[in-house]
Amino acid sequence: MARDRSQREDYATPLRRLLLGVIILCLLAIFIVWRIDSPRVERFRAQVTDAVVPNLDWAMAPVTGTINLFRDFQSYRRLAEQNRELRSELRQMQAWKEAALQLEQENARLLDLNNVRLDPRLTFITGVVMADSGSPFRQSVLLNVGARDGIVDGWAAMDGIGVVGRISGVGQNTARVILLTDASSAIPVTVQPSGQTALVAGDNTAAPLLDFLENRDLVRPGDRVISSGDGGVFPAGLLVGQVAADPNGRLRVRLSADFERLEFLRVLRHYGTETVEDPGGLVTPLGAVRLLTPEDGDG
Repeated sequence: MARDRSQREDYATPLRRLLLGVIILCLLAIFIVWRIDSPRVERFRAQVTDAVVPNLDWAMAPVTGTINLFRDFQSYRRLAEQNRELRSELRQMQAWKEAALQLEQENARLLDLNNVRLDPRLTFITGVVMADSGSPFRQSVLLNVGARDGIVDGWAAMDGIGVVGRISGVGQNTARVILLTDASSAIPVTVQPSGQTALVAGDNTAAPLLDFLENRDLVRPGDRVISSGDGGVFPAGLLVGQVAADPNGRLRVRLSADFERLEFLRVLRHYGTETVEDPGGLVTPLGAVRLLTPEDGDG
C-alpha cells in the first residue's frame, strides 16, 4: 500500500511540473502575441477577442447582477430619504395650512366686527376671549381688557353680529362678561315689527326665554329682537336675535351671536342716555313763543 502511494506520487510530481511549465509557456506566448505590433497579429487578437468575450457573459452575469443590485439598493436609499423629506415637508405644509385657516377665520370675525353698524356716537374696545367659565351653572367669558382700558361694569359686549352679554366684574387687565344665556342675565328688548317690549332672561340654555310680553298674540316666530334701551343698561337698537318657539309653546330667542366660537368681542362704551330736564325746550326755544292778538287774527 505504501508502495502504491509512492508510485502515484512519483507519477504525479512530474505531471504537475509539466502542467505548470505548459501553463507558463502558454501565458508567455499570449503575452508575446499580445505585445506584437503587427496587422496580422492585430487581426488575430480581434478574432480571439470576438470568439472568447461573448462566451464569457455567463461568467460576468453574477458580477453584473451584484453591481445592479448594489445600484438598486442605493436608489432605494435615495428614494427612502426623499420620501422622509417629502413627509416632513407635508407635515409642515399641513401645519401652515391649519395656521392659515385659523388666521382666515380670525380675519373673517374681525371683518364681521367692522361690518356691524352701530350708533356713530358709540365707541368700542375690542378684546380677545381668554377663557370661559366651563360651568353649566354660570356662563361667562374672560376678556383681556380691563380698567386700564376704561372698561366699566354694565357695558354691552357684542361679537360680529349680535349682543353676547354685559360686563360684570372688572379687573385691572381683565373683565368678565356674563353671557345672555346665564341664569342671572336679563335685558329689556323690543320685538319688531310689533313693537312689543319684553325681557330676555337666560336659563343656562342656548335660547333664553322671552318673558313679560305685553301682548303675546302680536309676536310671531321669526320676529326680530333688539335691545330697547330701557333702564339705561344697554344702548337701544342692538341686535339680539329672533323669536322662536320651543316644543312646549314657550317663546324663546334664537341668539344672533355665535356662542360656539367666541374669540373677539366688542365692548361698547355706553355712559347712559341723556336725561331730559326741560321738556318744553325740545318743542320751542325760549323767547320764540308770541301770543296771538285779535289784530293778528284780523290780519
